[in-house]
Amino acid sequence: MTATILVTGGAGFIGSNFIRYVLRLAQDGIRIVNLDALTYAGNLENLRDVESHPQYKFIHGRIEDAKLVRELIEKENITGIINFAAESHVDRSIIEARPFIETNITGTLTLLEASRDYKLSRFLQISTDEVYGSLGTEGYFTENTPLEPRSPYSASKASADHLVMAFVNTYGINALITRCSNNYGPYQFPEKLIPLMILNALEGKKLPVYGDGLHVRDWIYVDDHCSAVWSVYKSGKQGEVYNVGGRTEKPNIEIVLSILKILGKSEKLIEFVKDRPGHDRRYAIDCTKIEKELGWTRKTTLEDGLKRTIKWYLDNPDWCKNIRSGEYMEYYKKQYGK
Repeated sequence: MTATILVTGGAGFIGSNFIRYVLRLAQDGIRIVNLDALTYAGNLENLRDVESHPQYKFIHGRIEDAKLVRELIEKENITGIINFAAESHVDRSIIEARPFIETNITGTLTLLEASRDYKLSRFLQISTDEVYGSLGTEGYFTENTPLEPRSPYSASKASADHLVMAFVNTYGINALITRCSNNYGPYQFPEKLIPLMILNALEGKKLPVYGDGLHVRDWIYVDDHCSAVWSVYKSGKQGEVYNVGGRTEKPNIEIVLSILKILGKSEKLIEFVKDRPGHDRRYAIDCTKIEKELGWTRKTTLEDGLKRTIKWYLDNPDWCKNIRSGEYMEYYKKQYGK
């Protein structure tokens, strides 16, 4: 019997890479239905190479639409859900928080209720390390670290995580959570640090770096994250949280300098800009649990991952041109100025 997974937010950066990852495994027993609202960061060009795949189907719609979600579960014989769908950019949440509440909380609740009512075999919530808050110079986030979100975005994701666990404990649904560190790789929308720096450097534009550039993040190549998600979906334990990290802590300025070095561009392009409100100083993930329990490890080093990512953006100028028009440019001007 074919297992049909509803992947929500599958036209976004991580979701599209995950769909491609699973289809690449050529598992005949897996079929994917992709439900995506195609907001500014959702792009069907991200999946152009698999749109005709016999084990893949796209549906345009929002996860908050309970009627649509339930119709899909019945019509497509959905057996499980992996929820990537989310408003995910901190800066945008600071400008306007309401869309984050609607999608990240109400949307997750809609999916959870459907999972409960149709007794789906699995529900995997894709969360973020940002729900833990900010670290000092020492220590790591573990799965037992108390949640202390510090932005509207992370607060909405923490709320969704609490809902997932409430449905596990109250209704007994088979749900799990992954919390991952900063992703990078192909198809990432250029509001995020790495693609923004790559594309600005290629065009000789200033590279806006918040504050002193010493905010520390743990970086993971998107394919490694996708392999972790698949491992948790297949083998994770009900009601468990699994942290996913790259074991690669770097200050933002070091990432920017590495990109400039690979591209052969001048460090004079760097421009330090006013720090954003509530900017968390450091994130660092302890991913021992997923490594020991599920045998997962990240395979891509930061050096190799950055080179592969830069090559992808160099090889896909049309995608870059299309993605950086219209609404994105209005946001960019608002955030960083002309």
